Amino acid sequence: MRDTPLSNCERRFLLKAVEEKKRLDGRQTYDYRNIKITFGTDYGCCIVELGRTRVLCQVSCELVPPKDSRPTEGIMFFNLELSPMASPAFEPNRQSELLVMLNRQLERCLRNSKCIDTESLCVVSGEKVWQIRVDVHVLNHDGNLMDAASIAAISALSHFRRPDVAIQGRDITVFSPEERDPIPLSIYHMPICVSFAFFLQGSYLLVDPCEREERVKDGLLVIAMNKHREICSIQSSGGIMLLKDQVLRCSKIASVKVSEITELINKALENDRKIRKEGGKFGFAESMPKERITALKRDEAPVEMTDVQETASEINILRYVSSPVLVAMGTAQVGEGIVNSWGLDEDEEDEPQTEDTKTDEVMVISDSEEEEVVILNEEAQ
Repeated sequence: MRDTPLSNCERRFLLKAVEEKKRLDGRQTYDYRNIKITFGTDYGCCIVELGRTRVLCQVSCELVPPKDSRPTEGIMFFNLELSPMASPAFEPNRQSELLVMLNRQLERCLRNSKCIDTESLCVVSGEKVWQIRVDVHVLNHDGNLMDAASIAAISALSHFRRPDVAIQGRDITVFSPEERDPIPLSIYHMPICVSFAFFLQGSYLLVDPCEREERVKDGLLVIAMNKHREICSIQSSGGIMLLKDQVLRCSKIASVKVSEITELINKALENDRKIRKEGGKFGFAESMPKERITALKRDEAPVEMTDVQETASEINILRYVSSPVLVAMGTAQVGEGIVNSWGLDEDEEDEPQTEDTKTDEVMVISDSEEEEVVILNEEAQ
């Protein structure tokens, strides 16, 4: 299913807003949307919300044989999925151009930057190493998937704990979390991607573009950087020519944004570590808002009860109608303080049913089987 294209009016409106340095959600040119990082119950599970863009990341590990070219290093594997649940433009079981670009950019950002010590993942040289698998699922697409995916991946890797192992001869024993505490990964630095969208052939620049702004952009520049101002990767798409001053300007902006995001990730990790240590409640369910429709809590309001009798005597009590007004025949009115009556036909009300009426009539009872007639009043004949 293809996404609904933008009309010419919407396109002109967005470009005009960019020229006037205005955005749809009221942000400034270099402002990020609100970032929320939530960790799950298990280690290595993380959800990142970048505005209305939501990304879920899950890190897992297993023991596998190493590569022949690198027998003493562990293996890092990254997988990003775009499901139709995130956007109607994404088709299931099909690798789109966007999906391939996001996967390659995520691998360059995290694997090629050597942010994780892969040699610490070796168990037995040439025989067994840890394979760390990072699965990123896009839950909702509202623009800037690359930044949200990189934040979720590095947050989940920092939160992940692998099982402890023991080696006796050629036997490898993997301990459960109940037997031994899991071991965190050795992370040297945190590379984070920052996206810049260019409009009108590079004349205007926006940080963290939303989904509608991405549709009208002419080019995109993604810079992966850590808080030490080291550029891990850089990628330009869209076919526009960027000047050296523009790239340097974007790198300075990225260094500021990366420092803020890294501090936010460290704060979220510290809060989760503190809650787990104190034995408090943690996970996705605890991060949801506590407001419920079925159990609302309100403050008690004091009520003045001193002049209740005087106030009640001043209230005019409504008087009920003594007799109902029947709109149509067959209707009735029943209630407290009124006369209960039924509206019957006038003919039925005027006919009195007494025993003395019609005494001279002959009542004939006929039996269909015997066919005999019984006369009750012979004198009348």
